[in-house]
Amino acid sequence: MQLETERLILRPWDETDAKALFQYAKDPLVGPIAGWLIHKDVEDSRQIIKYVLSEEDTFAVVLKETNQPVGSIGLMIGEKSNLEISEHEGEIGYWIGVPYWGRGLIPEAVNEILRYSFIQKQLDAVWCGYFDGNEKSKRVQEKCGFIYQYTKKNIYWKVTNQYLTEHITLIKRENWK
Repeated sequence: MQLETERLILRPWDETDAKALFQYAKDPLVGPIAGWLIHKDVEDSRQIIKYVLSEEDTFAVVLKETNQPVGSIGLMIGEKSNLEISEHEGEIGYWIGVPYWGRGLIPEAVNEILRYSFIQKQLDAVWCGYFDGNEKSKRVQEKCGFIYQYTKKNIYWKVTNQYLTEHITLIKRENWK
């Protein structure tokens, strides 16, 4: 499945995207603030594509002008979520490479995933979260209409082997657009 916006194509990741993924995922400003480890090399990125980013409803964020992935966005429904949510709800996670920060690309991708969630998947609500200090992610959620719900303190985040504070936001179908 492929989704499109004015400037983006959201499409499944392919192992041939490993070099492009590594270009952004090796940056220490990207992964740790989003809750994942810095990629060590192109092979590491290939393995992440194969075993993590190949999940259903996980998309490469591809610039139409270059046809290259510059980030990722995913929708995790029900029990696939990191949160305790119903099968009629989803959670969005996303990131984008540093050179593309501040261009409105992730809000554009999030809005398309919200459309997909509420129209095609018929979800009742979509959740999102950001870790303490990730002001850029907080701002994306505010721009896209998510409303703060609660904070989880001192949660063990297995991927990075650390304790984090996560702020949880929500948008319901009736409040979308």
